Amino acid sequence: MFHNTLLKWYLENKRNLPWRNSSDPYHIWISEIILQQTKIEQGLPYYEKFINNFPKVENLANADEEAILKMWQGLGYYSRARNLHFSAKYILNELNGEFPNTYKELLKLKGVGDYTASAVASICFDEKTAVVDGNVYRVLARYFGINTPINSTKGIKEFKALAQSLISEEKPGEYNQAIMDFGATQCKPQNPLCDSCPFNESCIALAKNEISNLPVKEKKTKISKKHFNFIIPINSNNKTILEKRTSKGIWLNLYQFPLFETKSELTEENFEIENIVEKYNFDINTIKLFNNEPIIHKLSHQHIHTKFWIINTFSDNENFMDWDEIHQFPVPILIHNFIKEFEQKRIFSTFDTE
Repeated sequence: MFHNTLLKWYLENKRNLPWRNSSDPYHIWISEIILQQTKIEQGLPYYEKFINNFPKVENLANADEEAILKMWQGLGYYSRARNLHFSAKYILNELNGEFPNTYKELLKLKGVGDYTASAVASICFDEKTAVVDGNVYRVLARYFGINTPINSTKGIKEFKALAQSLISEEKPGEYNQAIMDFGATQCKPQNPLCDSCPFNESCIALAKNEISNLPVKEKKTKISKKHFNFIIPINSNNKTILEKRTSKGIWLNLYQFPLFETKSELTEENFEIENIVEKYNFDINTIKLFNNEPIIHKLSHQHIHTKFWIINTFSDNENFMDWDEIHQFPVPILIHNFIKEFEQKRIFSTFDTE
C-alpha cells in the first residue's frame, strides 16, 4: 500500500528537526506557521529563537507586538507573525490557555487554514486529517499522473480528497510528516531522485516522462510594479527619521524611513523636494541618491523598484531620533539591507578620510 511504502521510506530517511522531538501543539503550530512560504534551512533559526523567547503560548500572548515583529524580521509575510500573536492572545484569554485539540477548533485560530490545522491535529492528537502543501501536491500529481491545476477550485478539492484517502489510519501524524519530507528531499521540484525512489516502478509521471510538467499550476497573479522612494534625512547630530507604517499591507506596523511612492522612476533631475519639506518640517542642505539603479524587491504579487535618497539637513525637531536607535525597531528586510550597506559605506568613507 502507498502509505506503508511511504512510512518505510520515512523511517529510513526522516530529517532530524527539533519540533519532531515534541508533541506540544504550541511548538508544532509555531513550526508550521514559520515554515509557510519558508524553507526549513531559513526557518529553523527563527523557530529556535521563538521557542527560546516564548516557550509557552502565554509568553507569546503577553509579548509586545514590536518585539515579535523584530524577531520575525527577514522572514517576510509579516501577517503570519501578527496572526500568531492574535491567536496566542485568543488561546490565553478565550480558551483559558488550553490549546485547541481538533481540526475544526484549530481552524478558528487566525492565520490557520486547512494545512496547518491538519498538521497540528494529526501530529499532536492523532486525528486522521491529511495535509496538502506544495510537497504533497507534487508527490501526488506525479505519482498518480494528475493534470488538474493545483491552484484551481477543482484541483484543491481533488487533491484533498485523494490525500485523505491515502492517509494511514494508525499513524496519521507520522504519515503526514513522511509525505512532506518525501516531497522536500526525494520528489523535489527540480532534479528529483527518481533512480532511488521506492515508487519508481509505479509512478505514472516517470513512466510517461512527465516529471518536469507536474504538478500543473494556473497562472493567475498579475504582478504589479511600484516605485518606492525612501528619504533618509541625517542631521549634524547623526539623527534621522523612522516612522511606523500604519496603512494596511504586508508591512503593517513595521518601521520605515519616510516614503514617497511615485508612478514612475525618480531621478536626480526630476526629484521634487517640496512635499518632503512640507510634511516633515525640515530644511534640506544636500540630496544624494544612494543607489543609481533601483533595488528590485520581488514579492509574489508585486515588484517594488526602490531608491534611497540621503538628505543632509540642519534641522532637529521632534520627528528625529538618534541613528543608533533605529536598530531597535522591526523593519522590512528591504530597509534592513539598506541600513547594513549604508553603515558599512559610512565606516569605509570615514577610514578613507583619516
